Amino acid sequence: MQQIIVDVEISPDEWIKLYQGTATDVRTTARDGRSVRFPARILSRFYLKEGIRGSFRILFDDAGKFTSIERL
Repeated sequence: MQQIIVDVEISPDEWIKLYQGTATDVRTTARDGRSVRFPARILSRFYLKEGIRGSFRILFDDAGKFTSIERL
């Protein structure tokens, strides 16, 4: 199992675009410097009225398939 840690800040306005499907992926830089892209839907349970802000550990299998996410 592999993991990556990302810091994410998504405003409510940006989240609406992601939720409505205008945009579908989140692009950011991991703490180790890698550029990462992942489906916004994996963050949906962390959405608050202020948007999404925080650090997250994303776990994925050896084939690169998402397995889970947790807030740090």
